[in-house]
Amino acid sequence: MPRVLVPIAEGSEELEAVTIIDLLRRAEIEVIVAGLEPGPVTMSRKTVIVPDMTLDEALRLEFDMVALPGGLPGADHLNADARIGELLRRMADSGKFVGAVCAAPYVLANAGVLKGKRATAYPGFLERMRLPDTTVTGGAVECDGKVITSRGPGTSMDFALAIIEALCGAATRDGVEARLVRA
Repeated sequence: MPRVLVPIAEGSEELEAVTIIDLLRRAEIEVIVAGLEPGPVTMSRKTVIVPDMTLDEALRLEFDMVALPGGLPGADHLNADARIGELLRRMADSGKFVGAVCAAPYVLANAGVLKGKRATAYPGFLERMRLPDTTVTGGAVECDGKVITSRGPGTSMDFALAIIEALCGAATRDGVEARLVRA
């Protein structure tokens, strides 16, 4: 069973975080939610989430993917945490998946994992960074090798489904999506 780390910080976007967590668990992917610090985390819309463990505890485990929810100032807190940048670089260097939605793809860019990739993010976030080695598409979801990015809260389901397909295959993705009754 694949294992995915979802780090959260004060001000992370709860719609994105919970959508990722929920859909991946529906696919029987082990999801570990880790807070940067011990204790409950107040998300961007004041929803309080109790992480499974701290980031320090999670860093003792192996993961197949790290998926970052966006939101502000959550993405800023993830970006400022040296452990997150190091983890993203290590995952990418090991050929494992990294992903981010909304504002959080800029964390991937600052970690250097978007070089030579197609990526998307909340409108304006990557464009203003002027990333000459990254093709910013503005699409709902971009999957480029082991990097998966998405545009925002409204594309969170598509993002989570893309992660499921990447880790478990199209049949598992289709099964999870069918049970969601999206169409």
